[in-house]
Amino acid sequence: MRTEQYGPKNGEEAMGDGMSRAMWERYEPVHDLVYFAPEAREAADGLGMRGFWMGYFALRAAPLGAVPASVVTGSFYVFHPDRVARALPDAWAYAGPADALAARQWAMDVAMTRLFGADVVGSPEMAEAADLAWEAAAAADTAGRVLAAANQALDRPEPSHVRLWQALTTLREHRGDGHFAVLVGQGLGPVEAMVLKAAAREGDREILRDTRKWEASAWQAAESALRARGWLGEDGALTPAGAAGRAAVEAQTDAVAERPWAALGADRTERLAALLEPLARTVWDSGVLPSGNPVGVRRPHRVDTGGH
Repeated sequence: MRTEQYGPKNGEEAMGDGMSRAMWERYEPVHDLVYFAPEAREAADGLGMRGFWMGYFALRAAPLGAVPASVVTGSFYVFHPDRVARALPDAWAYAGPADALAARQWAMDVAMTRLFGADVVGSPEMAEAADLAWEAAAAADTAGRVLAAANQALDRPEPSHVRLWQALTTLREHRGDGHFAVLVGQGLGPVEAMVLKAAAREGDREILRDTRKWEASAWQAAESALRARGWLGEDGALTPAGAAGRAAVEAQTDAVAERPWAALGADRTERLAALLEPLARTVWDSGVLPSGNPVGVRRPHRVDTGGH
């Protein structure tokens, strides 16, 4: 199912403008349970991980195997190397990748059952959503996308809600890998990417800087580089050129994330969106996503499939 070509292939449908972003708005909150649900921290602590960040990096990086900090720093893109090096490779001395994968599946099983209810996670609609998402994830183009490829290669899990979470995680990492490639192509480094996100009000400046562990001097240097580029004003806000540049980055990110949805087709993509929307809203309404979360995801808007 894998391919090196971006966009729709022969026989696949081109999606309406905004479809890949609309799908991201629906699957990202469900995926994010692995970061913010208390069960995820419980699972990491149960493995012997020391603190939130060791658990975060171990659970997210587990599909890659027992990789060193340098690989995770490169593939996660926006974290200071010291943030990663404080967690890896030490985490693998407490639990190997296979144990971390099992722990995160357990955490998502328990968290999703608690949040959505046993009736929902055991429903035919959940099974339908899981199968649609799994098909989309299997069709994702993973050439050059390390995190997506590693997640796509994992075995198909049971029960259906855990399968749904894993499929959404593959799709999420597929989009993220593409986004990082676009940033590299635009000459935007990790700190500049965070400064742009904050300037666009898609994340709190201090939360982004602190959680990614960038020093004030690195942040200021990135701001200076963006001012020299004409993208950032002296007041820290995006200039018209900066707003246009960032919009272009986001549009290209959407474009290179389209393949799974083109393969699934507009009608079934719209069906999956309808099945995911109440799950996303439940996550939002639960308060589990922190205010000013560094992911930058917002409540989903209506899907437009371009006439379907």
